[in-house]
Amino acid sequence: MPAKPFLRLSEVSKTYPGVAALSRVSLQVRPGEVIGLVGENGAGKSTLMKILGGVVAPSSGSIHVDETAFDALTVADALAAGIAFVHQELNLFENLDAAANAFIGREPLVGGVLKLVDRRKLHALARPCFERLGVDFEPDALVSDLSLAQRQLLEIAKALSLNSRLVIMDEPTSSLTLAETERLLRVIADLKARGVSVIFITHRLNELTECADRVVVLRDGRVVGELSKHEISHAAMIRLMIGRDLKALYLPPAAPPGAAALEIVEARTRLHPAQAVTLTLRRGEILGLAGLIGAGRTELVRALFGIDRLVAGSVRLDGEGVEFATPRDAIARGVFLVPEDRKRCGLLLDESICANIVLPSLRQCSGGGLVRRARALEIARRLQQRLGIRAPSLTVEAGTLSGGNQQKVVLAKWLAMNPRVLICDEPTRGIDVGAKSEIYRMLRDLADAGVAILMISSDMEEVIGVSDRIAVMHAGGISGVLERAEFSEQSVLRLAVGARCH
Repeated sequence: MPAKPFLRLSEVSKTYPGVAALSRVSLQVRPGEVIGLVGENGAGKSTLMKILGGVVAPSSGSIHVDETAFDALTVADALAAGIAFVHQELNLFENLDAAANAFIGREPLVGGVLKLVDRRKLHALARPCFERLGVDFEPDALVSDLSLAQRQLLEIAKALSLNSRLVIMDEPTSSLTLAETERLLRVIADLKARGVSVIFITHRLNELTECADRVVVLRDGRVVGELSKHEISHAAMIRLMIGRDLKALYLPPAAPPGAAALEIVEARTRLHPAQAVTLTLRRGEILGLAGLIGAGRTELVRALFGIDRLVAGSVRLDGEGVEFATPRDAIARGVFLVPEDRKRCGLLLDESICANIVLPSLRQCSGGGLVRRARALEIARRLQQRLGIRAPSLTVEAGTLSGGNQQKVVLAKWLAMNPRVLICDEPTRGIDVGAKSEIYRMLRDLADAGVAILMISSDMEEVIGVSDRIAVMHAGGISGVLERAEFSEQSVLRLAVGARCH
């Protein structure tokens, strides 16, 4: 007999002026249950979680924690109920170490008037949480020195340190490699065995087929379906979310690839100076670049774009030797980078959509040293229509957009400059299935128009579905290149851990 729910939401709605964010949503959470919560951006997932966390009050409906009824939870109520969050947007203090972030506000203190933090005890408390996740950094590591994936793991450790009854994980694997994701899924199984419940929000639907006991699907603020354990499948979740089948997401190339566009010859990066990379990217193809964290993928493309310098080796663009000392040099030759972290490295969040789109190509809309606003809006509007950027106006700040629309803005600013080579580092990280489909179509259209695309992805399904070929990196080198007929998760993983092609 299933356990009695300890948390119940009944007919919960939330309306903002002119917008119904949630409409009569009911949800029950039982001890030791893993619930997958999925839906496109704007479906209401974040609003629902904010209500559970006490950040937002519902407009109507009720919430029951054990036998206590609430019209709305406060943050204190949520903490008292044992509800912890792992946020998609990282809430970390870069000037503090990992242990201090994990126990922020709950630090052990040394007695006396000053009440100083007992750093030795703080690090001792943090260490078991870190060991449980198998992180590769110490409690005294500064957050400013951690990678995006390491910061994501720290957010998870922070939630685990609370010994909660319910842990809500919002896109916890968006920055994690396959190995780190598998480790997290084992942690979730451990939480479940100890009676801790998990609400798992993710756009990587294959993770839910492994760990979820049931999946709840939201669309336009309503629950449109629920899948029990035996009903959960990738195709079933997508069908409920967007109303069409999985096969519509991936598009084959219109024609075979052309001549070499970008050739990397015996290139060595500072991270892996002993390993040389030789790789050819052809015009009109999408070349996937796979590998585990630390394999050197991001370091390689940073060097290709002129952010870092190659230790050795050479690069040819359309057969001509090039040397990009700065990103300005790469941009001048039509080589563009869509970075892994769009918020920190790809956008000016406080500036308008229009300003972000035209920033690299201001010369196209300038005259006499002044920006012609009408021309800038014309360029931005054309790209907004081409990419389907959903926004009430081109003057709204880029930071107000959903993840998928932000990524489209990053792509739009480069499309305005007619790219020859487009490097995309995790192009759909934290983006819903519908937006992914649009970005895949956009990349395929660019490739069909002759653009050479190098795509880094840690999403196995994505790299297999979208790529025309897959190059796999290990320890700074290329361990193998797979043609489409050779694609499989096993073949990619085998190369990622260092085995060579037969």
